[in-house]
Amino acid sequence: MDLILWRHADAEAGFPDLARQLTEKGRKQAEKMAAYLSTHLPSDTRILSSPAIRTQQTVRALTKNFTIVPAIAPDASVHAVLQAVRWPDGRGTKAKSSRAHLPLLNPDETFSHSTRALKNNAQVAGYLPPAGEGENESLHEFCDTGHYTVLVVGHQPTLGAVAAQLLGSQQTSLRIKKGSLWWFSCSEHSSETTLRLVLTPELL
Repeated sequence: MDLILWRHADAEAGFPDLARQLTEKGRKQAEKMAAYLSTHLPSDTRILSSPAIRTQQTVRALTKNFTIVPAIAPDASVHAVLQAVRWPDGRGTKAKSSRAHLPLLNPDETFSHSTRALKNNAQVAGYLPPAGEGENESLHEFCDTGHYTVLVVGHQPTLGAVAAQLLGSQQTSLRIKKGSLWWFSCSEHSSETTLRLVLTPELL
């Protein structure tokens, strides 16, 4: 399995946190990284995004087909991210709506309305619940062959904490710059994790 961690690009300050948008610098960062990913990602890559506006805007530079996962919102735990991606297996369900076209939320909406809309979008996207929630049908319709790639668009310090755990680092969280990606691989026949690539927008 390949797991790609993509931190959202540069975003404006403000509140509520989920409604913060990318700056002009951030849009350029996202476009640069999207251009790289468009030529290197497998066509069947599963793309998961935090519900925050800034992560949605970042991933939309690449594609409109992605899944909003509330479990990987800001301040998510390492466990929540790895469970969402099914590391190191990577096998998601065959839900028909796993790649839905999701409308970007209007940042002028109130925080409570935005939160409800985000939750509804996640349901439309066919969000795969954590183990134990809605088991049987959803959790047992796994793909059974092939190599899997999952792209996660999220936040610090969570993504850095995921990277630290995968690499066995003694640090709680490694630094992942805005707009950057870290690409990991785990062999089907080994529990060893390899860091294949670290790429920042400035290098493109």
